[in-house]
Amino acid sequence: MNIRTKLFVFIPVLVILVSAVTYFIYYSSKTMQESYNLMMERILLYKQIAQQTQQNLRTLSSYLIDQKEETYQALLEQNNELQSLKLHLGKQARTEMNVMSIKNYENMIESFLEKEEQVLEATDVRGLQSYVALYEETEKIAGFIQDHGQSLVDLELSNYQPYYKQILWNTQQMNNIGLALFVVNMLLSIVFVIWLSRSITRPIHLLVRTAKQISKGNLQITPPVFRRDDEFRILSEAFHQMLTNIRKLIAKEREHLERDRLVKELELKALQSQINPHFLFNTLNALSKLALIEGAERTSNLTISVSNLLRYNLRKLDKPVTLREEVDNTKEYFAIQQARFRDRIRFEMHIEETAMDQQIPCLSLQPILENAFIHGVEGMEEGAAVSLSITRSEDEVLVTIADNGAGMSEEVRKSLLDLGSPEPFRPYMERKSTGLGSRNVFKRLQLFYGRNDIVELESEPGKGTTVRLRLPMKEGADANVSIVNR
Repeated sequence: MNIRTKLFVFIPVLVILVSAVTYFIYYSSKTMQESYNLMMERILLYKQIAQQTQQNLRTLSSYLIDQKEETYQALLEQNNELQSLKLHLGKQARTEMNVMSIKNYENMIESFLEKEEQVLEATDVRGLQSYVALYEETEKIAGFIQDHGQSLVDLELSNYQPYYKQILWNTQQMNNIGLALFVVNMLLSIVFVIWLSRSITRPIHLLVRTAKQISKGNLQITPPVFRRDDEFRILSEAFHQMLTNIRKLIAKEREHLERDRLVKELELKALQSQINPHFLFNTLNALSKLALIEGAERTSNLTISVSNLLRYNLRKLDKPVTLREEVDNTKEYFAIQQARFRDRIRFEMHIEETAMDQQIPCLSLQPILENAFIHGVEGMEEGAAVSLSITRSEDEVLVTIADNGAGMSEEVRKSLLDLGSPEPFRPYMERKSTGLGSRNVFKRLQLFYGRNDIVELESEPGKGTTVRLRLPMKEGADANVSIVNR
């Protein structure tokens, strides 16, 4: 549940609880107020009827004295008003507890109105004795109405008292429920706030601590893992991905730096072997021409081979070459060694023409062949053999360099293949060589092809050495790949 969902769920719940408390209190107050208003309306109606009866009686007395028409009209209007109050009494004041009392009250009002009518009719006779007795009866009925109205008021108060107590009890219960709901609401609010704040601040604290560790360079730290499916889980996964990408970038940068270091090392060593290259080339060419003029054709060819080999070794080392160029350079090296060892060494080459366009770092084959001569077959008086085989399959080119010389111990073999460790046997392996060691070549091949399974090395003391290079296919456009990507 994400943070937005939590807020959308829990905040409405709290609002509903608060609204429920408010509604209960409002409902209790409203119920009590309505019952009180109904009772007061009935009491006021009783008072109005009693007052209207007395007013009618006074107006009737005035009419009996002055016999004026306006007094008579006022009396009729007051009778209509009293009749209207009687109708309201039947509609508003009648309840299950005062049905008989209200009925008697209505009868009294009706009797009062009838007696009043009789008094008015008796005045036409113009006899004092004819309406005095009727007026007295009307006056008695008005007194009965007033007394009965007071009785009804007392009855209302008596009937309302238990109902009022019940309302008070209900109100108290409502207040208790409201208080309980208020307390529960407060507790839930506090718990929710604490829970929500912890669910936000704790992941943020963990992520901040992880970010500080990363900023200090600690890339081995493990970002926190959140099981809840919310925004912090997304942030944690982003941290994981970011750390993974940083580690990959650093690993690639280290490979680039290592590749550059190896290239610079090769260039430096090649530079150290340069002694005024143009002068040396011109001198070798002059020696070649002189040997040819003097009839020393083999000397001329050897001089040309040395010149070509030197020229190839001094080329720019950060550019890849084809196997064809490497093989041509190897042939020149073979020619020089053939002149040196003569019949003591036999060279064998098995080359597939379809593999010649394979891309390979410059000076990859010659250092391996040089080690085969120096450390393998140099000490043999006869029967020495060095072979170079290049074959192609669907997805790779296999380069095999083998000799039948002295071989090497298992310790030395493992040291050559362990490219991540120091080189304890380096002085021994590089003595009398051009300085471009086998480990350097192996490392450059791994960096160039981006694989660690390029080199296979088989050797035993006295049984020769075989080096196999399994080169992934890399032709054509790959020749122009930048040094960083290579």
